[in-house]
Amino acid sequence: MQVLLDEQHVQLSPGTGNAMIGQYKVEFTPIGRRLEVPGDVSLLAAAQHAGADLAAVCGGAGICGTCQVRLIKGRLSAVTEVETETLTADQLNAGYRLACQAYPAGDVRIEIPPESMPAMQRLQVDGQDRLFDLDPAVVPLDLEIPLPANTDLRSDFTRVDQEVKKMGLSPLQADLAGITRLSEMLRAQDWKVRLAVRPGHEAAILVATLPVGTPLYGLAVDMGSTKLALYLVDLASGITAAKTGVMNPQIAFGEDIVSRIAFANQGIENQTLLQTRLVETLNQAITGMCTEAGIARSQVVDAVLVGNTAMHHFFCRLPVRQLGAAPYVPAVAEPLDILAGEVGLALADGALLHTPANIAGYIGGDHTSALLSIYPEVKDQRVVLVDIGTNTEISLIDRGRIFSCSTASGPAFEGAHIKDGMRASAGAIEKVRIEDGNVHVTTIGRVPAVGICGTGILSGIAEMLDAHIIDRRGAMDREHERVRLANNNSEFVLVEAGDSGVGRDIVITRKDVHEIQLAKSAIRTGINVLLQTAGIGAEEVDRWIIAGAFGTFLDLSSAVRIGMFPDVPLERYHQVGNAAGAGAKMMLLSKKNRAAACQLAGEVNYIELTIYPGFTDSFIQSMYFSQEKSPRK
Repeated sequence: MQVLLDEQHVQLSPGTGNAMIGQYKVEFTPIGRRLEVPGDVSLLAAAQHAGADLAAVCGGAGICGTCQVRLIKGRLSAVTEVETETLTADQLNAGYRLACQAYPAGDVRIEIPPESMPAMQRLQVDGQDRLFDLDPAVVPLDLEIPLPANTDLRSDFTRVDQEVKKMGLSPLQADLAGITRLSEMLRAQDWKVRLAVRPGHEAAILVATLPVGTPLYGLAVDMGSTKLALYLVDLASGITAAKTGVMNPQIAFGEDIVSRIAFANQGIENQTLLQTRLVETLNQAITGMCTEAGIARSQVVDAVLVGNTAMHHFFCRLPVRQLGAAPYVPAVAEPLDILAGEVGLALADGALLHTPANIAGYIGGDHTSALLSIYPEVKDQRVVLVDIGTNTEISLIDRGRIFSCSTASGPAFEGAHIKDGMRASAGAIEKVRIEDGNVHVTTIGRVPAVGICGTGILSGIAEMLDAHIIDRRGAMDREHERVRLANNNSEFVLVEAGDSGVGRDIVITRKDVHEIQLAKSAIRTGINVLLQTAGIGAEEVDRWIIAGAFGTFLDLSSAVRIGMFPDVPLERYHQVGNAAGAGAKMMLLSKKNRAAACQLAGEVNYIELTIYPGFTDSFIQSMYFSQEKSPRK
């Protein structure tokens, strides 16, 4: 069954549910995407295939309630029991539905509200760059080639190859596209060209043929589960010419990696869809950066991409089924160098993509990259690196020894599984202060609150602890004037309806607190296990390095207050931004750094938390909050 989508055709599989038979037009606002679908395809599936940004934490299983949409025009299938349990009567009367439960019963116009839209978020791409000698894998060669003549009938390629050998390089190799481009450019540029070449012991690989003096650029990418950070770097100077952050489009198929693996395992079509959506988004971002820098794609001659093991496998079209079940063995852990065109990335014809070594099934090349970015400076110290995300990777560097683990901290820090949760975009509450019974909130963009992001929920819980609104178990004081009971669930009113940007109260519920307890307990347990394995205490750690987008904006005193991190002096904590992105740029600009990253990955002592003795007891104990007051900066 073919579906028209922006003058392209995609294949939609029939869905399930009590949907009417027919072919209907679906329009998603405010993004302006339109397509035709049969009546047995859910609104969530339609949005996914249309490329519409719509949150779907559980991947469409009907258990998370994050895929809320609003019917503007037309008719949908009957409201399901799942929706009546998840949505309020007021929401249903206003036209709100769960996209995974609703099917078109005619032509419809659907609004994706801000709280359900993962786009337009504050994305962290900056990291702390390190100084090192530039040694890129691709180098420029400016050549003036002797013209052919009746007395000199050497082929174009032979002429160039012989000039390359004169410069002390190995014989030149190129594919058919490279030879075609070379022959055309020689004549177009009066036999004066710049070659982008990857030198090697056995051969010098032709990557691109350009006009003499054309600058060469490389691409570094940190492929996070939620966010993608891209950097366009001048290979001669090491200067970042452009950078951008975009949402990972795979969110539409599942907020967390486990959901996406389950989606991919339903068929090769799903696995292909995950990869193509990712590559399409990367290509769009690359086009934007090239335009910003005023360069052509053919000048991007090398790339380094890092991501967790599942993201790496999705991108490289590798099987992921084995990552969804113990013992979580990756298809490949070694570094890879693959042609960009082989996976659909549009760079120079001969550009290679380098992916560093994966450490384990749930610790990928992104953590290898993050370690690389800090290790030279801290290798003789005791340092804990915490890279916070849906999956949080933690490493303890103990004067040369490295211990690492991965914790399933979940998507709560991205606002998922939180009643009024949202990602870090305009209107999200990012900081809470409770003084003398009064609640003060700060939102991103300083606009009326429409929800609460991860940093806001941590800040709110820390303040509620200090104000004795919740106790060490997370239970709320039901006698407090701002605490009420709703659907047998205690909730604390942060912002009243009249002051919000959505016309309703914004709250923190007891269930929200529990979600944060689970997330913070996972991280703290991982830290505790690494410290126990190394035989040292938290107070003996010289530096605590907090990385990742969430870690960048995290209020450290709140994180310590709720027990996510040990209660050591705040000056020992350092927020470094995107460490994985910084490491990717280091590998892009230096072959030595690539080798160092491979060596680092091999030196890691990986700890599998699920089989660690005492893991369960430590996790349960870490669920509790401390009775201490918040540390203030």
